[in-house]
Amino acid sequence: MSVIGRANCIALLGISGQLVEIEAHLSSQLPGFTLIGLPDTSLGEARERVRSAATTSGCPLPPRKITVNLTPATIPKHGSGFDLAIAIAVFRASGIVPSGAQQSVHLGELGLDGRVRPVTGVIPMLLAARSAGITRAVVPTACVAEAQVVSGIDIVGVASLRDAAIAEGAALTPVPVDPVAIEPDERASPGAHDDAELADVIGNPEAVRALVVAAAGGHHMLMVGSPGAGKTMLAERLPGLLPDLDAGAALELAAVRSVGGFGASSLTARPPLEAPHHSASSIALVGGGSGAIRPGSISMAHRGVLFLDEAPEFPRRVLDALRQPLESGEIVIHRSSGRARFPARFQLVLAANPCPCGNAGAGAGPAACACAPDAVRRYLGRLSGPLMDRVDIRIRVPRVTQARIAASGDASVSTGEARKRVADARARMRRRLAGTRWTQNSDVPGAWMRSGAMRLRPSVSRPLDEALERGSVSMRGWDRVARVAWTLADLGGADEPAADHLRGALALRQAIV
Repeated sequence: MSVIGRANCIALLGISGQLVEIEAHLSSQLPGFTLIGLPDTSLGEARERVRSAATTSGCPLPPRKITVNLTPATIPKHGSGFDLAIAIAVFRASGIVPSGAQQSVHLGELGLDGRVRPVTGVIPMLLAARSAGITRAVVPTACVAEAQVVSGIDIVGVASLRDAAIAEGAALTPVPVDPVAIEPDERASPGAHDDAELADVIGNPEAVRALVVAAAGGHHMLMVGSPGAGKTMLAERLPGLLPDLDAGAALELAAVRSVGGFGASSLTARPPLEAPHHSASSIALVGGGSGAIRPGSISMAHRGVLFLDEAPEFPRRVLDALRQPLESGEIVIHRSSGRARFPARFQLVLAANPCPCGNAGAGAGPAACACAPDAVRRYLGRLSGPLMDRVDIRIRVPRVTQARIAASGDASVSTGEARKRVADARARMRRRLAGTRWTQNSDVPGAWMRSGAMRLRPSVSRPLDEALERGSVSMRGWDRVARVAWTLADLGGADEPAADHLRGALALRQAIV
């Protein structure tokens, strides 16, 4: 009876993985190499990579008909990360590697020189392997640090295909090779903006207070102001006010960053900051692409901040793509190859000029606005109503002048002080929401807020109810104002919102008409 060699790998769709068993069969037909099981183009090219790598590793494939099946065959398989597992399955079928218990997964791309090259998505792959009962993983040497993020799996790093065969029991003499290194990622890592001092923002104490409210409750925010008013400075200081991620959130973010190619730096306890340029496409923002579906900026900002500077300059369809993840906390991308789901629970911060020239409200003189009223309305109208309805805090950031600096005096707030206020408010939220699946006010569903323990007293909610009757706010807006009111109460140490807190929340939402 013909021997069938087997090995395991993981097929990723988004950050969800499924165990794939690789079967290799050798027959006495004319020599050839057939790969079946719904591979994509890059995986189909594994035939030549495996054959060349085996030859240069000193263990050439036998001159027989080789058939490799990737099962289950109904699942699309993408990328070159299957190379190492395919080679091990063929080695087992040919007797180079002894057959044994299949409790390992093999991840890695093969170079023509036989070295094992790193792949992306190691963390979600190993999470899926652990869920499938796998206890051992063979990964490229360059991916060992990333793989060790996942506990409960024995990690074996290999620099070459020959080393991998030896690790599986092949009677071969080790040949030292230089492992393939990962190029350093030049993208900013989470925590890079933690040293930015909030006290550097001067002349805009109202904007600083609004930023602290946004940080405490996890609220979305829009800042409208002239160029140079400090909008970008404020947004860059928001991540430094947020508390560290818990273990579950950090691992969830690490899985996304691993697919995004961050390697060993995927795991972090600090909330990320993503700031895509306004020329970014909808795919760059929400994710997608041909072949393997990649995460976009909104998923890279999971549990952190997504900052869109010059928001009206983004294409409207790109901005409107944010509406669904703002509500659900995840993005589902549909492609012909399948449906990928990425977490996307981010805090949105929008910054915009008040008009195309940026000088509306600057007064007379050389800096006076020359835009027609219709042009001003069209400019801010690029931010659609449904998107704006999901933004809790909307403030104007006036141009900083010597008069404003003098008026603010020594009222600047340091990052340390603001971070402590945010931490205290978050602690009050956690105590109030103990026993639920929510941890901050922005997470609480409107239905639960209107009927549960966070229901506002009628005497407090009356101005908000009247605004709803007038059509000034929608039902979604009612819920969001109530959440901000609770955050203001938490920052003030109150057990529940008072009328002042509600009026403050309404003012933060209606500061921009």
